[in-house]
Amino acid sequence: MRIAISTGGGDAPGLNAVIRAVVLSAHQRGWETFGISRGYDGLLRAADDQAGGLIPLGPDAVRGITHLGGTILGTTNRGNPFRWTTTGDDGSVIEVDRSADLVESFRAHRLDALVAIGGDGSLGIAHELFTKGIPVVGVPKTIDNDVSGTESTFGFDTAVATATDALDKIHTTAESHDRVFVVELMGRYAGWIALHSGLSGSADVILIPEIPYDIEKVCEKILERERRGRRFSIVVVAEGACPKGGRIVLRETAHDGRAERLGGIAEEVARIIGTLTGKETRSLVLGHLQRGGSPTTFDRLLALRFGSGAVRAIAAGDFGSCIVYTPPTVGRVPLLDIIGKPKLVPLDSGIILTARNLGISLGD
Repeated sequence: MRIAISTGGGDAPGLNAVIRAVVLSAHQRGWETFGISRGYDGLLRAADDQAGGLIPLGPDAVRGITHLGGTILGTTNRGNPFRWTTTGDDGSVIEVDRSADLVESFRAHRLDALVAIGGDGSLGIAHELFTKGIPVVGVPKTIDNDVSGTESTFGFDTAVATATDALDKIHTTAESHDRVFVVELMGRYAGWIALHSGLSGSADVILIPEIPYDIEKVCEKILERERRGRRFSIVVVAEGACPKGGRIVLRETAHDGRAERLGGIAEEVARIIGTLTGKETRSLVLGHLQRGGSPTTFDRLLALRFGSGAVRAIAAGDFGSCIVYTPPTVGRVPLLDIIGKPKLVPLDSGIILTARNLGISLGD
């Protein structure tokens, strides 16, 4: 067997651990493994006879990478072979379908299976490639934890730990200056990171996409704390949060094959809080800090289990499937069952109830 590995979409702590687990598990079976550089781009570069598209990966190539963040293969969130962007004769950006080139390249390099590591978008591409004849096994990856069918995705625990540590530090300066701090966290259209880190970091207000907020309710919470002698407040806001009747704040709209870029909600919320309460208010965007650094122990172990599980799926011939974590086991489900169905925070979940019982305002 000759196995290819791709890492697509945003990077997440634990990607290298998955790669290592796939390579070593395959090596135990006498199989060869190859890394595709920069998502699916590498196979298309190989199809165009460009160097560096496929990288041989043996045990020596993955030695000592479990604890490293990022991905040794590189990644991109603009490498959809079905909507490949190129420049037309008139200089305009156009999209073309190069999936047939990718399939041809896959077969020309005598590859037998593809381990596609990515979030919902990358896994959706993997399923489309599966329908075109490529034997695919998916591995869910996103710090946002919004992939259906799995209790957790690797990278999420690390992102939450990073955000929680930042909130701990913000507390000291907020209390020293009697300020309100509005901290914007990643998560796109799901509030998992904001909710978990906000609760763990003792935030006073947590705003998530699943619960449109009333800014006056947020201010009421801040002024209530003021009356009780608590002259500072911490507001955690997910980048996809929006006010009742309002819209998500964007840094950049979707264009030229790129997804819309969320961001800016913390600045907007801070401005309104400062106006309505008279409190000195600051905003902070953690941004890509949440993607960086070494994975936590939980994420390392989950990533290793996912990589090993992917090789077992290949051995069983269970293609078109995705590895999932359903505690305490790692199993697999059809890719078709999870793509396009983002996992949002249930409004009756235990963590939501815990936040409300602790008196945290969710803006509603």
